[in-house]
Amino acid sequence: MAADAMEYGVKGSPETEHPRKAVGWAARDHSGVLFPFTFSRRNNGDCDVTIKILFCGICHSDLHSIKNEWKNTMFPIIPGHEIVGIITEVGRNVQKFKVGDKVGVGCMVNSCHSCNSCKQGFENYCPGMILTYNSIDTDGTKTFGGFSDVIVVNEHFVIQFPENLPLDKGAPLLCAGITVYSPMKYFGLNEAGKHLGVVGLGGLGHVAVKFGKALGMKVTVISSSQRKEKEAIERLGADFFVVSSNTEQMKAAMGTMDGIINTVSADHSLMPLLLLLKAQGKMVMVGLPEKPLELPVFPLIGGGKIVAGSCIGGIKDTQEMIDFAGKNNITAEIELIGMDYVNKAMERLVKADVKYRFVIDIVNSLTAA
Repeated sequence: MAADAMEYGVKGSPETEHPRKAVGWAARDHSGVLFPFTFSRRNNGDCDVTIKILFCGICHSDLHSIKNEWKNTMFPIIPGHEIVGIITEVGRNVQKFKVGDKVGVGCMVNSCHSCNSCKQGFENYCPGMILTYNSIDTDGTKTFGGFSDVIVVNEHFVIQFPENLPLDKGAPLLCAGITVYSPMKYFGLNEAGKHLGVVGLGGLGHVAVKFGKALGMKVTVISSSQRKEKEAIERLGADFFVVSSNTEQMKAAMGTMDGIINTVSADHSLMPLLLLLKAQGKMVMVGLPEKPLELPVFPLIGGGKIVAGSCIGGIKDTQEMIDFAGKNNITAEIELIGMDYVNKAMERLVKADVKYRFVIDIVNSLTAA
C-alpha cells in the first residue's frame, strides 16, 4: 500500500455495514446555501471502487447548479466533480485499481457503455451519461458529488493519479484540465509552433495557457482586464496579452491565431474574436453563457472559419491528460479552503475573486465543519 494511503488513514477494505453512511454539504433550495447533510452511498458493487475523498475543487458549474440557474437541479444537491482521494475498497471484478491507490473522479460516474459515443471513448457525449451529481445512476440512486467524505464509482470512470502530481493542485484538472485539453487535441490546437488564443483567464483559461505552452504553442491571452497581464505572462508563461476593449491591440492581433479556446461564461461578442483567427481558424467554446450568443456569419464564410463546442472529454482522454500533466508538472493555481468556508467561497466565485480555483480540504475539515 502506498505511503500516501497510510498518511490519510487508509488501512484496507472497511468492514462497515452497507449502504454506508456518508456526510457532506448540500444545498436544499435555490438560495444555494450549503449545509451539513447526512446521506447514504450505495453498496460497493463488483465493478466499483470506494474512494475516501481528500480534496475537491469548486467549479463554476457547481455554483450554477446549487442556485438552479440551469433549471434542472434536484434538491438536495451535493456538488463537486473535481474529486481526488484514496481507494479504500474494490469490487471483486475490479482490475485496474487496488486499495491505497491515489485516484480521481471527474464530471461523470457512468454511461450506457453501448452507444457509438461510448464505444469510441467519448462517454462525455453519451445520451445516457450520468453526472457525478444531480443525476440518477443505473441502480436508481441519486448521485451526490465530492463535497462529501466518500464516493462509490464504477472503476471505468476512475482516473489513476500520477505519483508526482499533488492531489490538491491536481484536482481541478479533472474538470478544468480535460475541458481545455480535449478540444486542443480534437481540433488540432495542440501542435508545436501554432498560435493559440485563450479567451478569459480564470479557472479554465489559466490551465489552457499551461497546456498550450507545454505543447510547444505560442499562446496569447485575451482578457477584458489589463490587470491580469503580468500574471498571464510572468506567472503562467503566456507569450502575449491582449485587452479585448483595446482597439489597437485587437487590430494588431487580427488574423494571427490558428485557434482560440473561449472559456468565458459571461455574455460577450464573438465578432471581435473571430477576426483574430487566421483563415480556416477555429474557435472552440467551452464556457457556458446563460443567454444565447450572436453568431456573425460573414467572418465565418469569408475566412472559412469554424465555431465549435466541446464538453469535457472521455475517460481515455482524461487519463491521457492527467498523465501528460504529471510528466509536465502542470497543476492548477489554487486557494485551499476548509469546508466551513465553502459558502463564502461561492460568494467570491460570483465575483471572480479567486486565483484561480478553490479547492476544499475535505479530509482535514469536513468532520470538524
